[in-house]
Amino acid sequence: MLHLTIVAVGKIKEDYLRRGIAEYQKRLTAYVKLKMIEVPDFPLGRDPAWAQKEEGKRINAFLKPRSFVAVLDPRGRKLTSEGFAQWLAARESGGQEVYMVIGGASGVAPEVSSQADDLISFSDLTFPHQLFRLLLVEQIYRGFKILRGEPYHL
Repeated sequence: MLHLTIVAVGKIKEDYLRRGIAEYQKRLTAYVKLKMIEVPDFPLGRDPAWAQKEEGKRINAFLKPRSFVAVLDPRGRKLTSEGFAQWLAARESGGQEVYMVIGGASGVAPEVSSQADDLISFSDLTFPHQLFRLLLVEQIYRGFKILRGEPYHL
């Protein structure tokens, strides 16, 4: 079973997002050992680069050596749902612990992205990082349903 940790900047403030994320976390227990780590965010204020760098330090503190790190980044490669399912299958068969990183409002620090094994984009659109966490767990669930040939994704 795949061990997957989502490292995300910021706390989920909206109750509807917390409920949605919790629902997908519950559904995913049959497919993946999923862990969520919330890294405190820094207010953007007048220096978004400083906030990004500080958040990057906090993210890096959780990433383990010899693990597979994927950063969710608009500049990353785009995958279809089926392609993302195959990406999950490759990670599962690789046997490494996988970390997926969601940056904060100012994005992911270059110090984190430059060390990533993969950069993945879900869209050319910009999403609030809190909402994106819900989108990510839904796509992970969809990916496993596709891999197992179970109804859901059609």
